[in-house]
Amino acid sequence: MEKVAILTSGGDAPGMNAAIWAAIKLAAVNGTQVVGVEGGYDGLIDGSFRPLTKSADGGAGLRPVAGLAWTAGTGGTFLGSSRCPRFLEPKNRANAAAQLREAAIGGLIVIGGNGSLTGAHLLALEHPDLRVIGVPASIDNDIGGTLDALGVDTALNTIIDACDRISDTARSHHRAVILEVMGRRSGYLAMASAVAATADAVILPEETRTEDEIRARLEELIRRSFAPGSDKRRVLIIKAEGVAVPTTRLARQLQDQLADIPNVTVRATILGHLVRGGHPSYHDRMLAGRLALAAMTAFHDDHTDLMTGWNSPIGTPTADANVRLIELADMVSETKAMLDGSSPIVQRRIQLLNKVREVLAL
Repeated sequence: MEKVAILTSGGDAPGMNAAIWAAIKLAAVNGTQVVGVEGGYDGLIDGSFRPLTKSADGGAGLRPVAGLAWTAGTGGTFLGSSRCPRFLEPKNRANAAAQLREAAIGGLIVIGGNGSLTGAHLLALEHPDLRVIGVPASIDNDIGGTLDALGVDTALNTIIDACDRISDTARSHHRAVILEVMGRRSGYLAMASAVAATADAVILPEETRTEDEIRARLEELIRRSFAPGSDKRRVLIIKAEGVAVPTTRLARQLQDQLADIPNVTVRATILGHLVRGGHPSYHDRMLAGRLALAAMTAFHDDHTDLMTGWNSPIGTPTADANVRLIELADMVSETKAMLDGSSPIVQRRIQLLNKVREVLAL
């Protein structure tokens, strides 16, 4: 009977648990035992395994371990996660591979972001006897080779809800609010939420503006918005965390520069890890199931060193028209291009933003 391990790694994302649950059910139907790795790559190195399937009543076939079904609709990851510097060392990856072999586990499904999937790629290269398949999960949406990742939709819904709530109080007090959202070096969450929440401006790390340029542009926006005769009562500015300018300092400096405008205040709000949590949306649950199905199918078909990608322009088609199998090497190179700004995807985002930038402030 085949056995496969599943781990979640890096930053948690809503939809991880849904993907684990889908993989467990699909594996059980195919007679494959599933083992969970607790604590990400740290747990893999240390051999921290727990069974996720068990023999069905009567001994015929497999079924999920009782009590796991509830996890599918929760955020985070019940297996636990970590950022594991140890996995950067080949000797520790060899130890992880040895743990899998000792437990008679034939492969590994890694659910995580670009760093986690890069680790999966190295494990697959160095230990070709193991089948390693990745599932993209990152609220930052900074993974090359997939147009969407687990957690992105839920994070955006959380941000938009926060924008709506803070806009209510901002309108009541004639305020400008700078709202910082997560995303690390990617501005996707900031850009997408700014359009959806009818923000007045968005500040992205992909744009090369100095702190003085950012402050001057925002000062002009706020003055114009609250000029005599204007009926605007709030200004909402979305700032990505990857922008090096501290949000609180930016708000404080703008408040000082706008001191001559009566009854106008500038406030800073940092959503932080609030964006990571919450029950996954329908879209993230649906995405989790379809990416997990493709991952388990790839494992059973003896594939390795691949990632399941959503609506990707590259890769090998699967039975699902929206899911492709992407070489993890291609994921690594495309992610690098996304983060350094040379990716056509990022360039297209900036071009679209430039077209709507003036519209945002109306």
